[in-house]
Amino acid sequence: MTTPGTTPRTTPANTARLCLVTGATGYVGGRLVPDLLAAGHRVRVMVRDKRRVEGHSWADDVEVAVADATDADAVREAVDGIDVAYYLLHSIGSGKDFAETEEAIAQTFAAAAVDAGVERLVYLGGLAPPGERLSTHMASRVRVGEVLLASGVPTAVLRAAVVIGSGSASFEMVRYLTERLPVMITPRWVDSRLQPIAIRDVLRYLVGCATLPADVNRAFDIGGPEVLTYKEMMARYATVKGLPRRRMVRVPVLTPRLSSHWVGLVTPVPSSLAKPLVESVKHTAVVQERDIAAYVPDPPEGLIGFDRSVELALAKVQNMKVPTSWSSAQTAGAPSEPLPSDPDWAGGDLFVDARSREVDAPPAALWRVIEEIGGDNGWYSFGLAWHVRGWIDRLSGGPGLRRGRRNPRDLVVGDPLDFWRVEEADPGRLLRLRAEMRVPGLAWLELEVGTDDGGTTTFRQRALFHPRGILGHAYWWSVYPFHGIVFGAMQRNIARAAERLAADPDADLTP
Repeated sequence: MTTPGTTPRTTPANTARLCLVTGATGYVGGRLVPDLLAAGHRVRVMVRDKRRVEGHSWADDVEVAVADATDADAVREAVDGIDVAYYLLHSIGSGKDFAETEEAIAQTFAAAAVDAGVERLVYLGGLAPPGERLSTHMASRVRVGEVLLASGVPTAVLRAAVVIGSGSASFEMVRYLTERLPVMITPRWVDSRLQPIAIRDVLRYLVGCATLPADVNRAFDIGGPEVLTYKEMMARYATVKGLPRRRMVRVPVLTPRLSSHWVGLVTPVPSSLAKPLVESVKHTAVVQERDIAAYVPDPPEGLIGFDRSVELALAKVQNMKVPTSWSSAQTAGAPSEPLPSDPDWAGGDLFVDARSREVDAPPAALWRVIEEIGGDNGWYSFGLAWHVRGWIDRLSGGPGLRRGRRNPRDLVVGDPLDFWRVEEADPGRLLRLRAEMRVPGLAWLELEVGTDDGGTTTFRQRALFHPRGILGHAYWWSVYPFHGIVFGAMQRNIARAAERLAADPDADLTP
């Protein structure tokens, strides 16, 4: 183990490694992969669904290992032959026992790494203050780091506080709270001292850890050049964005639980995720040492400051070039749900609302309208009804409609789309969405483009629902009378938009 004050041994920077990236379709992992490739390393990604890799620009440049993090045999196969394994898994949102799940998954991964002879583990954890009673979320992050450090495989644990970058949950909280609330009633945690760090610096440290000396087995604090309170971050964000001064009135009665519901209503981050984030930022999170610089030196221009990190994030948002988002991540340990076409459904309850319509437009025009659905483009029927459903979902702890789209013109498997997630995107043919709204069952929406023998374009639309218990059945039959109104109008208006587009390529597709 290397201790502060010792002279580090260095590994040649051009030494290529075979790196495994877990959580590769998540916020950090999806950005780490291309940076590792650019540094000359080979990359294997570990994912539960191979289709979620296909939409990434680096998909053809990596090996893909399909494995659930809870499956010891699959994980052992995924780490076979690996030099450096990046552990970027979490199970927040998988249930009240997520801390136990996270520790079990870390134990499984560590055992597989030992068995496979992995040379190094790298983990991105949280910056926890010494001596404070930690929230369940922060305590779990600390525990996972301890498990990996004790594994016998040399491990580097990078401990970060608030990560600022386009699409990060922390940045989205700052962004939406500041932009939407010129006057805020704020809880005590807005005065907590934090040391935010730009996502670019996080990635630079992560890549640098691939070539750490073999005797380094320790945690490192990482943070940007400034210590700020959450209140100061919101004020600085307003200045960078050119917003009027934000006024804040602090009250002592807003607990983390109440604050998380408030954040869930105002920002795209649902309360289920906001709660552990709020519980984290209530802690002081300030860097105590910068020993990582002995191994991964700071760039000549220095670390990226808060204002500059906000400018970089906003530039990507405004240019619609956000490569990954917090909402893109899958939760480790969460159950994998079947597809509506799986044979296991035979003999079970699967309600289907199917509609078909001929469209006087070429298939390409219809597909363009379908692929651009949702977000600012809306859902082509009864906008108020969709927004009401979104608000109901948010009030019950779901994502609602505020996640929008990652990109206004492009969809790939795994993308969030309001309160849906893209489960299949076969360009020009099929878009299948799985509902992530709060419903007593599993729900899908399928939009399919086809042609008949005569070349006529056909638009097929299916809403599918697998109920859970009597409540699920009651839910389906309570909303079924509205399907003809909502889904019927939706199909009709999408068809009309495709016909307008066929007649005029510059036509306005706004519903």
